[in-house]
Amino acid sequence: MTTAAISTEQAVLEALSTVVDPELDEPITDLGFVRSVLLEDDGVTVHLRLPTAFCSPNFAYLMASDARDALRLIDGVGEVRVYLDDHHDSDKINAGIAADAGYVGTFGVEALESLDELRRTFRVKAHTAAMERCVEAYMKRNELGANEIYRLTLSHLPPGKDKAALLRRRMDIGLSICPASPVFVDEHGKRVPPEAVPMRLRFAKSVRISMEGNAHFCRGMLATRYTDSESAGDAPHITDLRTTRSPR
Repeated sequence: MTTAAISTEQAVLEALSTVVDPELDEPITDLGFVRSVLLEDDGVTVHLRLPTAFCSPNFAYLMASDARDALRLIDGVGEVRVYLDDHHDSDKINAGIAADAGYVGTFGVEALESLDELRRTFRVKAHTAAMERCVEAYMKRNELGANEIYRLTLSHLPPGKDKAALLRRRMDIGLSICPASPVFVDEHGKRVPPEAVPMRLRFAKSVRISMEGNAHFCRGMLATRYTDSESAGDAPHITDLRTTRSPR
């Protein structure tokens, strides 16, 4: 295999790793949702799979659409084709993605809310979970009481993957990442007052636990649905049928 071929495969997988399940806030590559990748002279074809045939069509469309958009950013990749397999709305979603019909164009009257509203809803949940994870870790390390959380700023948080995740989630919903910004805020970036912190913290913890529990459940369902050579967690099957591979 040539260096160019390896580079293209890596570029495709890296692009797909930027796509997250909106409800679980984890990359589709980590969840095992990428079934296969086919590289051809004219472009790339990706097949996605989900834990059940009745997973939310809204979430399914978001992941398929985001995968297509991420792959289109690869320089020289050619035509991008993304298909969702084994879902009750596969035909509708695949036709909409292929036609660039957009969310409303794909679902018509079934699209009860805009795609932007749907994204915002789940980005706020992801931020809430990331915020709680950072706050709980800081409280344990520093024996901090809940009544003192409102004083925390981003500068207090130690560097690491949890803080990096929180900063990404803040940027996703348009919140400040200035070191002096308060950590424990609502979805609009407003500091949670001391008297409201305990209840808000319990709510944030429930959001985080729910997301982590759902992710565990989905992995189990995927492993049950796709067994043997297609077991959940396996890297996607990659086939390279290109006849010419120019250095990039």
